[in-house]
Amino acid sequence: MPIMKRLGGKKFVLVLVLIIGFFAFLLSFPAILTFTVLHEREKAFEAMREEFPVTVNPREKTITESDLVNAYLEDLHSPFHAAVYEVSGPLRRLFELVAVAISRSPWYEAIASTDGRLVLITAGMRKEQAANSFGSALGWGTIEKQQFLTRGTYSSLPLTEGSFSPGVYLVEKSATPLQAQALVNERFSSEVIARYSSTTAKIVPFEDALTIASLIEREAAGQGDMRLVSGIIWNRLFINMPLQIDATLQYAKANAAKGGNWWPQPIPRDRFIKSLFNTYLHKGLPPAPIANPSVASVLAALNPKKTSCLFYFHDAHGGFHCSETYEGHVALLKKYYGRGK
Repeated sequence: MPIMKRLGGKKFVLVLVLIIGFFAFLLSFPAILTFTVLHEREKAFEAMREEFPVTVNPREKTITESDLVNAYLEDLHSPFHAAVYEVSGPLRRLFELVAVAISRSPWYEAIASTDGRLVLITAGMRKEQAANSFGSALGWGTIEKQQFLTRGTYSSLPLTEGSFSPGVYLVEKSATPLQAQALVNERFSSEVIARYSSTTAKIVPFEDALTIASLIEREAAGQGDMRLVSGIIWNRLFINMPLQIDATLQYAKANAAKGGNWWPQPIPRDRFIKSLFNTYLHKGLPPAPIANPSVASVLAALNPKKTSCLFYFHDAHGGFHCSETYEGHVALLKKYYGRGK
């Protein structure tokens, strides 16, 4: 008897539909699975945009590589990628410098009918450089600059170094130092403090993260090595090895000189400068940040690359080289510079 007669016409059609639906589901399952994975990843990304992820654990002395965190930091829309994107970065900085220069010209004021000024704070500036940027735009003297840098009763300044968020600021020409300070720290609060959760703070204290971020900001050459520099800094901290970071010598040297060149070229004898910021003489982190880090550097501090390297340097073309041993470090220095260190 034909199968259609045995099942009956309607039942046969129902069975046929179920069979076709089953095979259709099997064929579409990879697409459904892919969509689900992408949706879940986007939800995770959204959470990381709200709060900084952290993959280092100082207490356990571990760095955990996370594919999800790596994907987030490499995403075009992540603050890490956006802040250090190698193609747009130089063009953006040039645009910012031109815009700031134009905003201070008399003809711009006449055309725009505004008394506003554009002030640029770049990542890696010291606090004094940030004060000079505002002072130059607003006609401040020494007293006003000092007020801008001072944390007082009515001040919103979170830290005396490291909390002047990089970026371009539109500020009225008549702004007081405290008003300018509030403007800067409002951005720092929204970009950094608000995204630094209490859970993250239990793993990496806020000031430690900001201090490491400031070291990364001064030491790294770009997106390609920020997290590697972070990994090496953490590796040294894990084994109680002196950080031996030249940027801290620059900071200590400029502190002693009190003005002029805020980032002087370090020379060998600078390693003996008597300063708590000298990481050649003192183990562990310096007592405070040495510069104002970008969001990218904060993310790098919390999410270092896992590496076995303990030593590193940049060659004359900005290439990054690292080694597990001092002997290997010296060999690479001789290869690229014809000398040891």
